[in-house]
Amino acid sequence: MSSLAERLTPAAGGALWRRGPGGVLETAVVHRPKYDDWSLPKGKLDAGEHPLQAAVREVVEETGLQVAVGRRSVQTRYTHRAGPKRVDYWTMQHVAGDFVVNDEVDELRWLPVPEASRLVTHPHDAAVLTDLARADVPRTPTLLLVRHASAGERSDFDGPDDDRPLDARGRSQARRLAQVLTAFGPTEILSAPPLRCRQTVAPLSRALGLPVGEVPELGEDGFGADPEAGLDVVRRLLEPRSTPGVTVVASQGGAIPSVLMALGVQHATTGGALWPPAAKGSVWVLGGRPGALLADYYRDFPVDPDAPA
Repeated sequence: MSSLAERLTPAAGGALWRRGPGGVLETAVVHRPKYDDWSLPKGKLDAGEHPLQAAVREVVEETGLQVAVGRRSVQTRYTHRAGPKRVDYWTMQHVAGDFVVNDEVDELRWLPVPEASRLVTHPHDAAVLTDLARADVPRTPTLLLVRHASAGERSDFDGPDDDRPLDARGRSQARRLAQVLTAFGPTEILSAPPLRCRQTVAPLSRALGLPVGEVPELGEDGFGADPEAGLDVVRRLLEPRSTPGVTVVASQGGAIPSVLMALGVQHATTGGALWPPAAKGSVWVLGGRPGALLADYYRDFPVDPDAPA
């Protein structure tokens, strides 16, 4: 077993951004008096956290700003005084709030990205800002495409398949989705007709106080009958928005991979197969357009194995 000094410390943080005067891309860098350095807001994972949850929590604690999570950014690794450290970053758009001085951070500066890259103390932070400045894919998604959670086997359910409910594992997955997906700032929730799809986003609906609308075009039956109508809905939801916010759509395994293939999505987990993955309870984070598409797959949101017990 590794010694305490050799044990990996997992952490997470955010590359914050906003548009400054003249539309210039600005990012937030923070000064930590404990280390007397300029850095990006980040911190260690708490017990039971996924890195995305930790990233948002740490950004809020260190800056007081409200943010909407965007695309997954780079992962940095380095050695600090307690041993090896891993930091997962996400881009985050500033949506509200002002900086509040706290025990960890005594100053925050909004700077154009090139100036911020010169100011940060550590080279690994500059690498995160290089990713933030990328213009080939959007920084923010507009669509979260969710495969319904676990609902047992069709052969074990005595009734119309559209009435098949989530099982115990599926209900747990739905609660977990509600805990994490709020970070993306959903402003609309839609569902394919089956009960298991609606139940998958019901906890998220309650958490946000948003109704669940119906989108039959993205159910298996509706998409199978008219794929182009379903793709029209997806294209509309992928269009850029003037204000932050995403639409969450709960759909089915017979529709999601077809949508992704039509968008030209490929993913490393396919192992060379053409069919993109869409496990029960999984989420595709999408934004942009084919050729400049943000497409990120979350198999689920498990507790980080390196997080404290």
